[in-house]
Amino acid sequence: MAIREWVRWVLHVDLDQFIAAVEVARRPELRGKPVVVGGTGDPTERAVVATASYEAREFGIQSGMPLRTAAKRCPEAIFLATDAPAYQEVSDRVMATLREFPVVVEVLGWDEAFLGATTDDPEALAADIRRVVAEETGLSCSVGVGDNKLRAKLATGFAKPAGIFRLVQENWWDVMAEKPTDALWGIGAKTTKKLTEAGYRTVLELAGADPADLASRFGPKLGPWYRILAGGIGDAEVTATPYVARSRSRETTFQQNLTDPGAMAAEVVVLAKRVSQDVAEEGRPAARVAVKVRFAPFLTHTHSVTLPAPTADPAEIEKAALAVLDLFDLGRPVRLLGVRAEFPSTAARSASP
Repeated sequence: MAIREWVRWVLHVDLDQFIAAVEVARRPELRGKPVVVGGTGDPTERAVVATASYEAREFGIQSGMPLRTAAKRCPEAIFLATDAPAYQEVSDRVMATLREFPVVVEVLGWDEAFLGATTDDPEALAADIRRVVAEETGLSCSVGVGDNKLRAKLATGFAKPAGIFRLVQENWWDVMAEKPTDALWGIGAKTTKKLTEAGYRTVLELAGADPADLASRFGPKLGPWYRILAGGIGDAEVTATPYVARSRSRETTFQQNLTDPGAMAAEVVVLAKRVSQDVAEEGRPAARVAVKVRFAPFLTHTHSVTLPAPTADPAEIEKAALAVLDLFDLGRPVRLLGVRAEFPSTAARSASP
């Protein structure tokens, strides 16, 4: 008789095309059609794509793309307004379903969660999860199986759509060695460009980099951390603590470009007041304030400042937002402004300008 070896695994559950799937579930006649969700659902207005169905993605439509561009790429697409309360309600049902399994559930957002599980067959567990989520909610999900969070998260990308994939130490190099560095969770396009310029094009090359060289180029913490990521090393602890927002933000896309700095400042004040209300409702002080400016036609920059001390005082948040706005060259037309308050636990992760 074979002896079972019970091992601790990390599973990453990611709902497939979540927002679009929720909309299709509410409107079955949309199934199989190119669906784009974003803004008020009017592609003639300025707004960006929140999500697109797989059928829409075949036309090159991606999240963050202007709705007008999406409409040009797929004139027959069906555009829908975002409905956050509906997505939250469905998400809550999915997470409740996951908690019915003998696992620890760590919610990451509306459409994804890490699961900590002790089992001798993680793929069988993943298959059960996919089946039950589909039965209980009507939604499809993909599951990444890993020996830590990093590998589980990346595995889900290989599992999509509607599949299961295992990525662990044993097959890490076979799968990841020749991938570009932006295949790693935590490395974006800008960093990838800088890494490529430094001679690190692939995950394998980054894993073999000199830590001192990386530290000199990217800083004493970030540089060596990139090398650790390339080795697939990450946190394996899954905690059942409730999902806690890292920040609260508000933004406005203007149907007509703003050209007057005074009008921009007035809009930032309005956004800062709304963010301050969100911070008060959250019951946690803000540690950092950021302002996002999207210049016409579609160039986005962000600057931020750390507050002298964490605060929920609307006047302090407004003052900081206006100070950050002054860091921008406002000589160009502006199509979007945003204000974000970051909470203390995430202030150190703030994106650089």
